[in-house]
Amino acid sequence: MANNQLQMVARWEREKEDKLAREYQQAQQYWQINKTKLAGLENYRLDYLRQLQQKAKSGLGSLSFGQHQGFVSKLDKACQEQIKHIAKAKLVADQRRELWLKQQQKRKAVDMLLDKKHQQLLIKEQRDEQKMLDEMSIQKFIRARAM
Repeated sequence: MANNQLQMVARWEREKEDKLAREYQQAQQYWQINKTKLAGLENYRLDYLRQLQQKAKSGLGSLSFGQHQGFVSKLDKACQEQIKHIAKAKLVADQRRELWLKQQQKRKAVDMLLDKKHQQLLIKEQRDEQKMLDEMSIQKFIRARAM
């Protein structure tokens, strides 16, 4: 494979790796946002229960208490749904991480190949230069003997 083509492949692999890294980062952020939302819901639920407890101490009718309990039940369902969102977000983040790591390996393999090709080119250039210097030395020697 020509060096230019290999460099083009390496650039494409780097771009693909960068894209997958960004997608992984976005998935992690989404996962963190969902965890923060759950923490907010749980805190709100606890605050609401504390307030309900305070109201109950001063007297609360059964109808009002039932309404409050119904709202707490809705908060519990919202927390459960949020836990499901977190699990899905974590799964997506883990999958994107794996894709990114696999792409990183591909990119490293292409980079290693490029490095190998570069080293081979340097060795060839050094050999050619040494050959040229040897020829010049031989010609100089032959000229010196001819005089």
